[in-house]
Amino acid sequence: MRHNIKDKKPMDKAAIALILCFSVVALASVFTVKSSLDKINLSDNTDITVPQKNETKDKSVAKRVPTVDSQDNPQSNIQNQNNGNSSSPSTWVVPVDGLITLEYSTELPIYSKTLNQYMVHNGVDIAAPLDSRVQAAAAGTVVETYKDDRLGYTVKINHGNGFITTYSNLSDKILVESGDVVKKGDVIGGIGDTSLFESADDSHLHFQMEKDGSLVNPSDYIDF
Repeated sequence: MRHNIKDKKPMDKAAIALILCFSVVALASVFTVKSSLDKINLSDNTDITVPQKNETKDKSVAKRVPTVDSQDNPQSNIQNQNNGNSSSPSTWVVPVDGLITLEYSTELPIYSKTLNQYMVHNGVDIAAPLDSRVQAAAAGTVVETYKDDRLGYTVKINHGNGFITTYSNLSDKILVESGDVVKKGDVIGGIGDTSLFESADDSHLHFQMEKDGSLVNPSDYIDF
């Protein structure tokens, strides 16, 4: 029995050595395979991510809506043309038949017979007999009717597009009121003598025009 035991010990050591070698080789193989798989997975993920980003960009571009400028809008062009026509002399009519006796002048003072002094004149005075019909110079909405302390009974009409006209020195028989919608040529009142600041002048209509909140010369828009 002792002889057999002595013979098996060298064989056991050799077997253990072989097992250890196989274990080391197996572990090395496992690590090598795992490393290769990780590289493959990383490569696959990279290939998948790139087209996803490209697809997102493509979708974003496809959904982008261009900004439309008013100049590119045909309907807007029509409105702009109409707006331009509203400032044309052909759009307006003279508010009363007569000659201009006092011109518009906001820079060079004009002599006033009533006040006996030189002063600016914010509108035009159109001579006409008392009770002559005064008509709206263009279509619009009556903003207000009132008695001005200096210029007498007055009607103000908003025509849109920044234009407002004012008719003063009217008689007290005003035919419109605030909020009324008038057409070009509609009669709004008659010539009076209610302007204290122009009472020494012959009977006339004092007519003013504004554009975008600033006084303008009515003769630039109306063919008197």
